[in-house]
Amino acid sequence: MVALGIFCTLFILIQNPAAAAETGQQEEKEKLSLNARAAVLMDADSGRILYGKNETMVFPMASTTKIMTLIVALEHNEPDQIVMASAGASAMPEVRLGVHEGERYRMEDLYYAMMLESFNDAAMMIAEGTVGSVENFAELMNEKAISLGCTQTYFITPNGLDAADEKGVHSSTAEDMAKIMRYAIDNEDFLKITQTADYSFTDCDRKRSFEVHNKNVLLTMMDGVLSGKTGYTADAGYCYVCAVKKDDRTFIASLLGSGWPPHKGYKWSDVQTLLDYGDKNYRYQTIDISKGVPDRQVHVMNGEQDFATVRAKQTNYRFLLSSEDKVHVESVLPGQLEAPVEAGQSVGSIQVFVNGDLTAENDYVTINKIDARCTWIERLLRK
Repeated sequence: MVALGIFCTLFILIQNPAAAAETGQQEEKEKLSLNARAAVLMDADSGRILYGKNETMVFPMASTTKIMTLIVALEHNEPDQIVMASAGASAMPEVRLGVHEGERYRMEDLYYAMMLESFNDAAMMIAEGTVGSVENFAELMNEKAISLGCTQTYFITPNGLDAADEKGVHSSTAEDMAKIMRYAIDNEDFLKITQTADYSFTDCDRKRSFEVHNKNVLLTMMDGVLSGKTGYTADAGYCYVCAVKKDDRTFIASLLGSGWPPHKGYKWSDVQTLLDYGDKNYRYQTIDISKGVPDRQVHVMNGEQDFATVRAKQTNYRFLLSSEDKVHVESVLPGQLEAPVEAGQSVGSIQVFVNGDLTAENDYVTINKIDARCTWIERLLRK
């Protein structure tokens, strides 16, 4: 049993690797020239934001919405599930597959139509085929967003067309969209679909055939692209969210409002700027905290020994860091323990922060067993 009286100690580790660039990170950030209204570069491993511009400001996100549409659908449907086109789906505006009311399609084929060509009617069919209506599907999308920590995102449609209702506007933030992509790339089916260059299919009655082609130009612009989704509406402007692997690092880039017509190419230059910044400034480093977190003694009440020795369960941490990042560690231990204490028992915690953000957490553990103190009668009975 842990008694009250928790105390905390703090120490700072300043990272200043020999490979540090001559120009500091802050200066580099100030030099970034982005067209986007909001942007984020995220470390996919930790979820830490490496660069942000208006990252928590709310904007429409257009068809980048379909990242969430696909991941929700993948988690609720079977690929061979059959979906019938409704009147609403057949009436969707461009960009569209051109389904006719009453036609039937395989769910998986609609995934490719939605993600490669961004077809709005395919997204509508996916939503209706999953839970019967767009409104019910939007509830699933919003529940998923909350579970991922996306507190400033509100979905109304599965296709990202500009929309508003009594609760708000269909919108998100660059940070939230990066969080959604970070989650999505852990799904192998999501990656397979969004990495596909070309795909062919028919309706279930084989009366019509279709070919769709991936509009994610970044797939052919550079190596290591894991996924990406474009978007555009009049309110949102050009938007783009992607995941790219560079050597042992995986970056998530998120752009909202990266220009309006005729500047369709701004999003590609913006994402290149973000990825180049990450590639230039961030490398994995192993942080050894053992010198700053020595073994500690914690008082034990009613024990055969007065103190238990506790030790950090983990002392090496691997983080993606720049030359300007600062790491500090906070040790949290109870003021006292109550016997009996088992060897290997978790006691308190070690919290590792990068630039003030909690990035890793682990336990202190006891290294010796301490039995409860015995009375002389108990000792006699033991013999």
